[in-house]
Amino acid sequence: MAQRNVYIFGIRKCSFMSEINVTKPATIEQLLLDIDATGKNYDKQKIIKAYEYAAMLHEGQFRQSGEPYISHPVSVAQIVLGMELDTDSVCSALLHDTVEDCADKTDLDVIKKEFGEPVARIVDGLTKLVEFPFEDKEEAHIENLRKMFLAMSKDIRVLFVKLCDRVHNMRTLDAKPEEKRRVIALETMYVYAPLAHRLGMQKIKQELEKLSLSYLDPIGYEEVRRDIQKKFGENKDFLQRAKDYVSEKLKENNLEFTLEGRVKSVYSIYKKMYNQNKSFDEIYDFYAIRIIVETELECYTVLGIIHDLFKSIPGRFKDYISTPKPNMYRSLHTTVIGRDGIPFEVQIRTYEMHHVAEYGIAANWKYKTGATASADIDKKLKWISEFVETENDTKDPDEFLNALKIDIFQDEVFAFTPKGDVIALPNGATVIDFAYSIHSAVGNKMTGAKVNGMIVPIDHILSNGEIVEVLTSSQTKGPSRDWLKIVKTGEARNKIRQWFKKEQRSENIAMGKAEIDKEFNKFGFACTEAQKNEVLLNVARRVGIQDVDDAYNIIGYGGLTVSKISQKLKDEFERVVKPVKTDKPTLDDMAEAGKKKVKKSNGGVIIDGVDGCVVKFSKCCSPIPGDSIIGFITKGFGVSVHKADCPNVKMQIENPENKDRIVSAEWAGDTFSREMFEATLNVTAHNSFTIVADLTAVVADMRVSLLAINMQTLGSEIAISLTVGCRNTEHLQQIMSRIRSIRDVETVTR
Repeated sequence: MAQRNVYIFGIRKCSFMSEINVTKPATIEQLLLDIDATGKNYDKQKIIKAYEYAAMLHEGQFRQSGEPYISHPVSVAQIVLGMELDTDSVCSALLHDTVEDCADKTDLDVIKKEFGEPVARIVDGLTKLVEFPFEDKEEAHIENLRKMFLAMSKDIRVLFVKLCDRVHNMRTLDAKPEEKRRVIALETMYVYAPLAHRLGMQKIKQELEKLSLSYLDPIGYEEVRRDIQKKFGENKDFLQRAKDYVSEKLKENNLEFTLEGRVKSVYSIYKKMYNQNKSFDEIYDFYAIRIIVETELECYTVLGIIHDLFKSIPGRFKDYISTPKPNMYRSLHTTVIGRDGIPFEVQIRTYEMHHVAEYGIAANWKYKTGATASADIDKKLKWISEFVETENDTKDPDEFLNALKIDIFQDEVFAFTPKGDVIALPNGATVIDFAYSIHSAVGNKMTGAKVNGMIVPIDHILSNGEIVEVLTSSQTKGPSRDWLKIVKTGEARNKIRQWFKKEQRSENIAMGKAEIDKEFNKFGFACTEAQKNEVLLNVARRVGIQDVDDAYNIIGYGGLTVSKISQKLKDEFERVVKPVKTDKPTLDDMAEAGKKKVKKSNGGVIIDGVDGCVVKFSKCCSPIPGDSIIGFITKGFGVSVHKADCPNVKMQIENPENKDRIVSAEWAGDTFSREMFEATLNVTAHNSFTIVADLTAVVADMRVSLLAINMQTLGSEIAISLTVGCRNTEHLQQIMSRIRSIRDVETVTR
């Protein structure tokens, strides 16, 4: 039979799929022509009304490229249309920036009245929390992600439109300043491309990855691109010869098919080279052909023909038809050696599978007009609502982001129940994670596990293909608190916390109180129970907790870590409590010897008893705002400021001759926000190829100055000394927390 041209379910080669001239502003006229070309029943009058309303609101606004701002929402609407989404999605694309950028002219109530509740709901999900009182930009960014996920759980079109918005922003990123380009590209690479992958939307994922890489590592991108061109030039006829040979054999078997050839993308090769420490010549699936047939049975028939024609490479066959990926991807993959001795990958799928592979969940999504969407699609989207539900009690924004990275953005392993059901979990997941992914009751009653028929430790890390049997007992009292240190997924961690929250509130309160008491003891001054409760309540209300016992409870079951609020507690303690000396002498007591009423700020530090002296910060301990500090009068060099627990200054204090040289010191009130201080971090990590790039990327993403970096290789590990600029101890803790989240990092200390 003759080979036919592919035309899959009416999907056109529209602006979303093709390389377009992004310098040419989109117009409503072109959008309407594209609507007509679909042949589908769109409400054009509603779309025109949405355009006219958006154009009126954005009148006089321009993008940084100089184009009228309305060209952006129209371009986003074209991309949405290319995914064959519905009228409300197109209208939401046109209106998606109106509430955020034109708040003085419109609001969600007006959008709802003019265009309906579904459009208003989508626009709301795309609108940032611009009026929420965040303490820093990082927290604001994370809370906006949380808001978007909540909106996604109610209407997945929020994410569809958001991804289309990000595609157009990335296509036009050249107009932004270089620093802004990098920030947007990092967010795209680490948040939106993985989300597109999770939804199976490969077209969007691949374009976002390609554009992000070109801004994040333009040199590496260009090197890989040149290597691809060189290798393709050396074997430019190979792919066509392979296609012709396969086509001939498929026709002999009377199969109707579509045959496509491709060269692996720049980002895919870059990722394999740098993540797996491979050379360019070790990339075996550089070339690939894709065979699309009518039925699932024909897929396996074609597989047999391919393995008969070429020698297959062991371990390079994957059957995603019988075991689909969680994002609905289905296909057969095999890598074979061509007749020229060149390896290439073969992908085999049906037309329906191909449609889903390109557009993911959007390929099968249907707007719920009374009749519900298919149960299968609802099941595929269940992970969003589960993630929102399990992270709802998390008060720590950093923990929310870490859970996002682990549960959604990491590579997956696939394990099986004894009945053959597939459970997908992130890399590094344990049998405890497996148990809680089945049901919270299974995890809570878990006593052990068997993997492939053998008893394994409770912290056993799962590998692909393992069969896991969870052992339970009705006599068990519940999970162990130690499991919180073992589990990998946010789902398991939060289900364990929920059990303790519900079943052991009194124990949680006691544990939380002990943690707070331990923190208050660090302040070195006594306070009453009433003062302590007042301090804690004031801080708790800043993170959305309205009761002291609730605060103790949340800290006790792990919903909020004391380290996250330690600086806030100290600041509030100093504001509320009039310090009363404890009987136990402290370094502060010793520093009181030369105290006078005169206070003068020197270099951000107030020195008591010494007027107009020169202040220098000791290099041995590098104190920063938030540290307890003490002054030591040097001979000829003013006052040297040390951390109160600095070993060097302790040695000086023990010498009776230095009694009069010890002075008290404290930070000036405005130092915490107006100056930058140096801090050196000691990082130990696995000696991976990308560890330095990952470190510098995290530092750049936080807009932190990198002042020095030194490295020493210790076998399979690498010791890195990192000097950064920071505002205070809380800022430094945020930096350390982000560095700890890097995959290969083991420890971070100051």
